[in-house]
Amino acid sequence: MDAYKLFQEYIQLQHQIDEYYHELAVRQKLSDSALLVLWTLTDLGEGCTQRDICLQFSLTKQTVHSSVRKLAKDGFLSLRPGPGREVRVYPTEAGQALIQEKIAPLKNAEEAASRRMGEEELAAMLRLTRKWFDLFREAAASIPKP
Repeated sequence: MDAYKLFQEYIQLQHQIDEYYHELAVRQKLSDSALLVLWTLTDLGEGCTQRDICLQFSLTKQTVHSSVRKLAKDGFLSLRPGPGREVRVYPTEAGQALIQEKIAPLKNAEEAASRRMGEEELAAMLRLTRKWFDLFREAAASIPKP
């Protein structure tokens, strides 16, 4: 099989993974962005900023802002001032319960799959994906910017 066709198969698999996470969000009755906001709070800890959330999953400021505001309106998050103009995001008691009920099982499934795959295979997957991305950026560097 030709290298580019193999790569296309890899990209197709990435899309299937993304779609599966979407299905999991729907099963949990969460929007994709709400799932990622709550997930980030478990990864980075309480008190992270909306910018931190944007960077964690490469989300737009508008997406994160809208999701955080809705979760706060629904009583799952509280927003508190930080240094300067920063606003820190904290789960409320209801938010903590939501995270335990809906996010923790997904993270546990991810962890279980990762442990079954093993460090060596995951390290190889990561190394090869980074290598491909570096090569792609190098090849695309000559594309003119608008």
